Amino acid sequence: MKKIYLICGLAVFLGITAGISFFLIRDANAKIPADITLINQNKDSYNFGKDKTKLKLVEFIYTHCPDICPTTTQKMVDLKKDLVKKGIFGKDIEFITVTIDPYRDTPEILKSYMDGFEIQNDENWQFLTGDKQQIKAEQQKIKKVTEALQFQYKDPGNGQFIHSTFTYLVDENNKFIEKFPMGKDFNKQEVYDKIIDEIE
Repeated sequence: MKKIYLICGLAVFLGITAGISFFLIRDANAKIPADITLINQNKDSYNFGKDKTKLKLVEFIYTHCPDICPTTTQKMVDLKKDLVKKGIFGKDIEFITVTIDPYRDTPEILKSYMDGFEIQNDENWQFLTGDKQQIKAEQQKIKKVTEALQFQYKDPGNGQFIHSTFTYLVDENNKFIEKFPMGKDFNKQEVYDKIIDEIE
């Protein structure tokens, strides 16, 4: 009987280990496609493959989100202040915020969202959306970015998206480095330390 328990226990352990390994390998191989081009808050094109000099902290939001998205953005604003003091924001790292609701989140709406957080409108923090005139194609491009990083989202039909709760640090080639919780669980110091680690 003990042998059966031992075998069962070992099988469970191996199953769990295999599952964890699968997710670790999947994340480690994640990479945003370099050919994706979206538009930013100023209606300028942003291509993920163009700048190969900086790390990117990637946040997915929708501006009608009542809680976790604005909380994450505020924590990133605080993180930015620390990175500016260190002299690396804009030089070694940039922030990318991608809306998962491009139909409602036009460049004008994204600008307004930025203003609400007193985020400077410059190339160091890009807020990305799609061209409303080609909304279906643009939604597919955003989907390619989210799927590359395993970020899941769905609109149940009431405009309040159900979505994953992670932000992502990627390298200068858009390759996954680390993911961090969104909202109140976003640990500014942890993210800061990881960024410094990668740069130094």
